[in-house]
Amino acid sequence: MTDAQTNAAPLSGKVVLVVGASAGIGADTARVLAADGAALMLVARTEGPLAAFATELTSAGHDVAYATGDVSDARDVARFVDATVERFGRLDGAFNNAAMTQAGRLDEVSEPDFDRIMAVNVKGTWLCIREEVRVMRRQGAGSIVNVSSIGGMRGSSGMGAYQATKHAVIGLTRTAAHDFGPLGIRVNVIAPGPTETPMLAKTRLAIPGGVEARVAATPLRKVGTGTEVGATAAFLLSDRASHLSGVVLPVDGGFSA
Repeated sequence: MTDAQTNAAPLSGKVVLVVGASAGIGADTARVLAADGAALMLVARTEGPLAAFATELTSAGHDVAYATGDVSDARDVARFVDATVERFGRLDGAFNNAAMTQAGRLDEVSEPDFDRIMAVNVKGTWLCIREEVRVMRRQGAGSIVNVSSIGGMRGSSGMGAYQATKHAVIGLTRTAAHDFGPLGIRVNVIAPGPTETPMLAKTRLAIPGGVEARVAATPLRKVGTGTEVGATAAFLLSDRASHLSGVVLPVDGGFSA
């Protein structure tokens, strides 16, 4: 890497797809990636908030487009990946963040709810990887960052279905790193701890005291921010992480230490 490249915006010239981009970690990460020079395709299911967010970033001078889609629908995923290439000409990186949560003991979760969270969090991640790799393999390079959770690294009571999906995302990532590394494609996964998002607000309601107990057991004694997760994603998507693949990187204030 030359001195000029080191001093430039670390994602300058790169096109990154951000899936699950309209709020929370996805939106905060998109802001970081845009500030670091990336051109962005933003994806979420609901157009209104997504369009408003895209307008926020374009008004700030960033190169941004958006597309709606459901990650559990293979046609939708293929469509928004193709739309990225049509708009920007290439796909250098992807941040796969679309997910839903599901509170309750395993014996309390209904079969339809279990099927839906698996479809979004696990099948959706797999579909995104599959379609992103379809483009990246033609380019001979790419970087994919998936989002799991510290709940994907250990167990606890009350969110079993959600935690099962986040364990699966780590498994998908590790396998993808082996499958696609020979093609020049890096695949890593971030495992956030409690992070200030709309999803965390739902967790506080579903499991009273659960977040506070987790923070009390965290060495840094605080809830994380989406910007902190985004900064980690920006590093993994950049050439500065060129020899990292298959990594599970906790962003959890030391909880998993």
